[in-house]
Amino acid sequence: MGTCSTALPQAAQARPAPQNPVILVVGDSLSAEYGLQRGKGWVALLEERLVQEKVPAQVVNASISGDTTSGGRSRVPALLRQHQPTHVIIELGANDALRGLPLNMTRENLATMARLSREAGARVLLLGMEMPPNYGTRYAQEFRELFSTVAKAEETALVPFFLKNVADTTDPLKLFQSDRIHPNESAQPIMLANVWPELRKMLPKR
Repeated sequence: MGTCSTALPQAAQARPAPQNPVILVVGDSLSAEYGLQRGKGWVALLEERLVQEKVPAQVVNASISGDTTSGGRSRVPALLRQHQPTHVIIELGANDALRGLPLNMTRENLATMARLSREAGARVLLLGMEMPPNYGTRYAQEFRELFSTVAKAEETALVPFFLKNVADTTDPLKLFQSDRIHPNESAQPIMLANVWPELRKMLPKR
């Protein structure tokens, strides 16, 4: 007697279930809650926002205070293998500038991180930074522009200035810790507000 087969076609069987987003943040002290109470940084606020927006995403914060683009470049391959992210947020470069590292090295490192992430199947969001005018007008301009150059070349999304409305206000010191370098707790929602619109475009619709 013949049996009734309910097996799905092979193509349908092989189709993987949709994966919930895994957002990997590779950053420095700006994303590692330096000087802040645990859970008050913008990445922690991002996790809360995802819950509010009912986006079933996991956030992996792989940020290290003091990290440079060279450090991030060396860490990214292992992070991609370990976490298999669907999205990668790259927030690095400020420490390169503070140390006076060559801009072409920073540009190359960011491009490599973006390319490796894309090749691993992740969508990339690059967070741009700016340097104060006292670093020199030409240097500040070239540093600012390198982020958009990388984003265009590597086809990534871009937040032009991660600290917009934090470092460029009429009284920016009120949004910084006593070291005048790291944003305080009040600045963290503003930083998230700079990131969220671009990131939301990249996430699945509800």
